[in-house]
Amino acid sequence: MSEILQQDISFGTILKRVRELCPLIHNITNYVTVNDCANILLACGGSPIMADDIAEAEEITSICGGLNINIGTLNYNTVKSMKAAGKRANALGHPVLLDPVGAGASELRTQTARELIDEIDFAVIRGNVSEIKTLALGKGSTKGVDADIADKVTEETLDSAVSFAKRFAEETGAVIAVTGAIDIVADKDRAFCIRNGHPMMSSITGTGCQLSAMTAAFITAAPHHMLEAAAAATIAMGLCGEKAFERLSALDGNASYRNYIIDAVYRLTPEDLERGANYEMR
Repeated sequence: MSEILQQDISFGTILKRVRELCPLIHNITNYVTVNDCANILLACGGSPIMADDIAEAEEITSICGGLNINIGTLNYNTVKSMKAAGKRANALGHPVLLDPVGAGASELRTQTARELIDEIDFAVIRGNVSEIKTLALGKGSTKGVDADIADKVTEETLDSAVSFAKRFAEETGAVIAVTGAIDIVADKDRAFCIRNGHPMMSSITGTGCQLSAMTAAFITAAPHHMLEAAAAATIAMGLCGEKAFERLSALDGNASYRNYIIDAVYRLTPEDLERGANYEMR
């Protein structure tokens, strides 16, 4: 069961703000999941735009409220666009999110993620524990884009993982969102330990990418409550994963599950979000 919130804004209020403000989010994201990212933004109440050419990256960023940078399918051209857009967003005071997909899997991904962190002020950095460890420690054991099994957060390792996330948050100045079986969303002082979600979410590609896009909308709608907004998006995604699983029939598989998650986000109410949130503070 969720406990009483220790902040002055509720998760439901944040979702209401997203739906009222319909924040326009610039996504420089990977082509494996770009359509799902656009649809999850529309489902939660935001509005997506995708522009990764250097000729327009800064201009598009200027008309948007927030920026989502995802390194899942890097090339040298998009790296330039990411840096240009990120610096433009910083200059405008727009929140920027980094999803370091596969950091640790190749030198290009790892180096690019580190360069982005050095050159851009990120409001949120969201990834699995292997990716976040790679960025924090300079090395990791990521295999592909999934967390290495040795790095999974469990009840036994939760306290140390929370301390690690808080330290990295203090180092970067960003909210750190570590997603897995137990999600951790932390700043340097507080951490939400979130237990929403369903194991089947790992059977479809892109739930993390979708969460990053949705988190960008939430933090853009509630810029003075970055920690709570990032936690609200993480809870919403996990909760909708639960609701989507409950809807599956005997004939449904992971393709249906993917669509049901998007449906669940579209139909999620602020009351549902408040009632279904399963977390604790550490």
